[in-house]
Amino acid sequence: MARVAIGGWQHETNTFATIKADYQAFKQADEWPSMEEGSAMLNAIKGVHLPITGAVDVLTTAGHEIIPLLWCSATPSAYVTEHAFEKISDRFIKRIKSSMPLDGIYLDLHGAMVCEHLPDGEGEFLARIRAVVGDAIPIFVSLDLHANVTPLMVREATLLDIFRTYPHVDMGETGYRVGHLLIEHLKQNRPLYKAYKQMDFLIALNAGCSLIEPCQRIYQTLPSFVCNGTVSLSFACGFHLSDIHDVGPSVVAYGYDEAGVEQSLSQMVQLISDAKPEFFEKIWPCDESVRKAIEIVSTQGPTVILADTQDNPGGGGSGDTTGLLGALIKQKAGGAVFGIISDPEVVQLAINAGVGAAFESVLGGKSGLPGHKPFPCFIEVEKITDGYLTATGPMYKGARMSLGPCALVSIQGVLVMVSSKAVQTADQEMLRHMGIEPDEMDIIALKSSVHFRNDFTNLASEILVVAAPGAVFADPSQLVYKNIRPGLEIPSFDD
Repeated sequence: MARVAIGGWQHETNTFATIKADYQAFKQADEWPSMEEGSAMLNAIKGVHLPITGAVDVLTTAGHEIIPLLWCSATPSAYVTEHAFEKISDRFIKRIKSSMPLDGIYLDLHGAMVCEHLPDGEGEFLARIRAVVGDAIPIFVSLDLHANVTPLMVREATLLDIFRTYPHVDMGETGYRVGHLLIEHLKQNRPLYKAYKQMDFLIALNAGCSLIEPCQRIYQTLPSFVCNGTVSLSFACGFHLSDIHDVGPSVVAYGYDEAGVEQSLSQMVQLISDAKPEFFEKIWPCDESVRKAIEIVSTQGPTVILADTQDNPGGGGSGDTTGLLGALIKQKAGGAVFGIISDPEVVQLAINAGVGAAFESVLGGKSGLPGHKPFPCFIEVEKITDGYLTATGPMYKGARMSLGPCALVSIQGVLVMVSSKAVQTADQEMLRHMGIEPDEMDIIALKSSVHFRNDFTNLASEILVVAAPGAVFADPSQLVYKNIRPGLEIPSFDD
């Protein structure tokens, strides 16, 4: 029986966003559990669709001793503060030191953490752990599909293995796979060969969806390359909103046969390179998307989904821009619901006024995003909730979400869900807990880029991805990069 330390630390950093992730952001619960240590960590993650849960399950079933470290996450945002990184890192290191001796370590990380003082949060974190445990103890890591995999991460980890779906419906499966690989590695007790390649072009966030081409084909083909001595092969699309030297897609491969691993890596790199012209998804201008949605509803019937991709909190958006809402109201879109807008001030005003009351206020636009202002409106209060719900969709299944107090309001006939926290709207229970039955709506506008597809696609007669104001820029060519490596090709949706 092996002693395996397990922990998780998740953050996806949009360096073009305005709100940073401080220590409190990691402590609180949101879509995922709050920060917990030791045995409390195991209770917090139990039954939640997370990589760390899958790893715990496979290791426990195999009879190994689990040493729980720490779990925390924060909603994607701008930089992680230096204070938050150093404090959480120190807590991890202290727990690892007190847990020695260990036979192995499993970590549930994201792979796109950028800090105020460090461009490569995960690489630095892994280096600090390696300095404590030495070279003999294997460190196995699961990463998000949007990881910006760096040379430092590859060097310090024994193995990195990455999600194969976006929406991320295989999180638990990935953790299970990495846990199983760790078990097998402990049996083999011999060095793993590593191979790593950064691609020479960026992939925009929406274009990495595994439900559409070319990623659908790429990820379906990937398992066939795990052969000839290769035990793990992964393709990360990268996160184009992190302005760092190592931003962008990459491939990593591991195994006990050097030639086989290099061959698997080469095949995967070639497949991705050949698909480069296909990494594109149409993004609709805001007003045009609403006109099109109204037309579709009138001719084909509901439901049309409008994805407010550029203010997606899951990509670092503030969740409080109202460009798409304004277009829905201006064009008198009947049977429409919009959500979730983050505005704790309006939620409190709605609570104070009570259900059935109405008041004038300004909604959203309070996060400091340049060029965006609060939206003046007359608000009618439809429902108040405490913001607690349990997600049921494939990606978030089992997540005990805490959105803070919420309000369902009506603004000139458009229903609007307002929360106290910025949160990506990617599970139908988020609507249902506010009294909205999704399949009864004509138009559903969601602050999400791709993850909404995991639970909403079956409802939609059509899905339109919309470019309303926000910090999650859908077109990388609109960004001013200062730190990316020379020669990295930036795609443009105007090409």
